[in-house]
Amino acid sequence: MLLLFIKIGITANAQKWQNPSEKYAKAYKKYLGATCPIKKDSIRHFVYFARDRESLIDHSLLSHPMFEGAQIMYSWKNFEPQKGQYDFSILKQDYEYLKKFNKKLFLQLQDVTFDPKYKALPDYLLTDEYDGGAVQQYSDDGKPEGWVAKRWNKKVRERFALLLQALGQEFDGKIEGINLQETAIGVKDKSFSEKEYLIGLKENMLSLKKAFRTSTTMIYANFMPGEWLPFDDKGYLRSIYRYGEQIGVGIGGPDLMVTRKGQLNHLITLLHENRYTVPIGVAVQDGNYVGKTGNEATNTTTKNQKNIVPLLHGFAKDFLRVNYMFWTNQAPYFKQDVLPCFSKVGH
Repeated sequence: MLLLFIKIGITANAQKWQNPSEKYAKAYKKYLGATCPIKKDSIRHFVYFARDRESLIDHSLLSHPMFEGAQIMYSWKNFEPQKGQYDFSILKQDYEYLKKFNKKLFLQLQDVTFDPKYKALPDYLLTDEYDGGAVQQYSDDGKPEGWVAKRWNKKVRERFALLLQALGQEFDGKIEGINLQETAIGVKDKSFSEKEYLIGLKENMLSLKKAFRTSTTMIYANFMPGEWLPFDDKGYLRSIYRYGEQIGVGIGGPDLMVTRKGQLNHLITLLHENRYTVPIGVAVQDGNYVGKTGNEATNTTTKNQKNIVPLLHGFAKDFLRVNYMFWTNQAPYFKQDVLPCFSKVGH
């Protein structure tokens, strides 16, 4: 009889237990009924061009009342061709072009790449003086997938802070905002330390805020090396969110993926479960229009494919309470799915 009661107790507890990693797995379903057109609301919508700034010319956003402007990514080496010599000419060009149409520029500063052949740092940093300046990063299956600045190296951070200072002196209050790239990296370098990396990110955030007192500042905080939420939580990512709130740097992230467990348990959980006074932003990047990431869905489409743009908007607005959305200019989805939803301006 005692054994029977034990079995019943175990069964009852098993039925009550819910896997924390599945907590928000069905949250998106509330927004499945969202439809076009998307009504004008408090969200500031930008079109994301990555480094393809040439596509900005004569783009449809320039005459569209619901798009505030463009988010463009510029690499560190674009701005500092020689040590201490800054060249912001392409940034000025894009800023002035958008200004003609009463549109704004949101700058994404690139110190990480996802192309093994491309490094975002100036050549002078890739020397022994800066311990190489950057290291290769790898995918989960161990394949090289790009390069990342040694954010955990003090000398590299000092140069980055000087770049931010120079940018701020010329563009603070002019551009809409500036964001640092994502916190997620995959490195195997001996010089790397999880705790030093966390310190480095916070120092970069503080340098960003000191340089830009007026324009919106933001960091894309999606994942942190050395932990995986919710079960392996060392407090790294949570610490970035708290620090951003403390010093006035906004929090955001790439890849609005409402069904993928990784995004749900990191970026989405931390945005949904907390209230922030700093700006919150989320990017719909390559592949996200069909629930994927990266180039998994580049230039593919089907007749029966559902347009999830209204779902993504509804989820970001109500579940995440974002202030900014960055819609990637990915073909064919931007013209096929985004523009039809934004073409009729709701009131």
